[in-house]
Amino acid sequence: MLRQFWRIGKLYWLSEKKWQAIALLFLLLCLSLIGTVVTVVLSIFLGELESSLAAVDSNRFIQAVVIFLGILLIGVPILALKTYLQTQLSLSWRQWLTTYFLNQYLHQRNFYHLTTTSDIDNPDQRIAEDIQNFTQQSLYFAVVLCDSILLLIGFSGVLWQIAPSLMVFLIIYAVVGTVFTTIVFGKTLVGINFEQLKREADFRYGLIRVRDHAEAIAFYQGEAVESQELWQRFLRVFSNFTHLIRWQLGLDLFQNSYQYITFLLPTFILAPRILAGELEIGVSAQAGVAFRSILLALGLIISQFEQLSNLAAAVTRLDELQDSIKKLENPSPNLSPKKREAFNIPPSLLGKGVRGLGSTNNLKNQKDGEEYLINLVEDSCISFHNVTLHTPDYQKILVKDLSFTVSPGESLLITGKSGVGKTSVLRALAGLWQAGTGTITHPKSHLLFLPQRPYMILGSLREQLLYPQGNKSISEDELWQVLQQVNLTDLIERFNGLDSITDWGRVLSIGEQQRLAFARLLLQSPQYAILDEATSALDETNQTLLYQQLQKTDITYISVGHRSSLRSFHHHILELSNIYAHQKPSH
Repeated sequence: MLRQFWRIGKLYWLSEKKWQAIALLFLLLCLSLIGTVVTVVLSIFLGELESSLAAVDSNRFIQAVVIFLGILLIGVPILALKTYLQTQLSLSWRQWLTTYFLNQYLHQRNFYHLTTTSDIDNPDQRIAEDIQNFTQQSLYFAVVLCDSILLLIGFSGVLWQIAPSLMVFLIIYAVVGTVFTTIVFGKTLVGINFEQLKREADFRYGLIRVRDHAEAIAFYQGEAVESQELWQRFLRVFSNFTHLIRWQLGLDLFQNSYQYITFLLPTFILAPRILAGELEIGVSAQAGVAFRSILLALGLIISQFEQLSNLAAAVTRLDELQDSIKKLENPSPNLSPKKREAFNIPPSLLGKGVRGLGSTNNLKNQKDGEEYLINLVEDSCISFHNVTLHTPDYQKILVKDLSFTVSPGESLLITGKSGVGKTSVLRALAGLWQAGTGTITHPKSHLLFLPQRPYMILGSLREQLLYPQGNKSISEDELWQVLQQVNLTDLIERFNGLDSITDWGRVLSIGEQQRLAFARLLLQSPQYAILDEATSALDETNQTLLYQQLQKTDITYISVGHRSSLRSFHHHILELSNIYAHQKPSH
């Protein structure tokens, strides 16, 4: 856990924000020191109050009360300021770490590769919740540890002056309790908490899927199946949580018995000397506060073990996420026999530079220099040169020895039966899939993809039209003209203007979404456009309208589709069959 904690923690504490963070932490530790002094002095005057009452000394009692209240007036604002600074530093840490993980998650399409080639579950929950738990709990334990050390130093002198034997007994008592807690409850509770976080995230993801696919589920009348699936996910949450609370019950029984007995121990040990008149009665109160404060310091693991196990689970999940992202960006060229077996890579290819899954980097074997990864080259045209495309797990060949070129100003229609790899060719062109051999050239920028189901962002109609270039400045007249070109001007009236915000994926039909995606294409006018059945939900009239608008532009486009009516809008046709592909002249 400490190694994992350092790998995540150093990201912030060695960053450009380190001096600001260290300054806040130093101020926080100074307040902890002042707070400890206040606590020690309060314990001394608490004993003085009891001794003055036992001695029936009113002057002594009034003096002790005045000093006690004066210390409280100083201590309370300091403790409040300490809590405020701790929360501020935790929030700053969370903000920086969330930004870091979001950048890593979205960098080079890692969010896509994690879902297709990684065993990491629920990266969204790790970024949203585990970072929050990590930053809050880490700083909390850092402050508690500092407080414990200071309390240990401050009260050790008090307790040693009262009774050295009590100090020796306390150390033995704390060490035995800590060892017992770590051995009996340690690894088990950390593992159960880790599993609980995973199952809670799986249950929440199931609920989100129902919300996102509500219409499809309703059309299928699939409520019973979805209910059963969600219930099974919840039962897994319930089962693990039941296991967790049973272990927490054992921990609570031990913690409570371990701590509550300390209310009696100091008085019990000092009773003979108090009864003999060697010590004042107030010494018992001082010893009790000192005893419990030192025990809290020495028994930090015992008292905070439940929170520590939660922190350990969050640290592990963040470390796994960071490690998976690093592997995507820096894959190992040498797969273990276990992974080769899992990927079912042919023996003839084992000597070649097989990459770690999800990477966009080419890796060459140091021995023979051969590649087993499609080579992506930036160029002004789109071309495939002897490309053999595999699925990302290397278990199936989709396309073999495919070669074609689409020059600027031309257009290509890719056809074929379902399952022959049409969309996979587009994935390879986009750099999402690189498992295979051969070379693909394409422009790195000025390339826009239109999937069959367009992505509707959370924003206004104006932002929908400008996506993914949200900062582009275009007048309302231009936006209206483009909506007119795709037959969607009624959206402005239906939704009260371009700046209305709604759930566009829910309120628009698939056909309207596809026309809105075409509007994006016409507005941005990229050099190249890739259309993956981008008009499949439209009637022939609207499809013809959109492709006629597209032909009026300078956009070079590649389409995937089944309709024969698309042929007249393309210069070339590429028909894919099982594994092999050949090019036919256009009609």
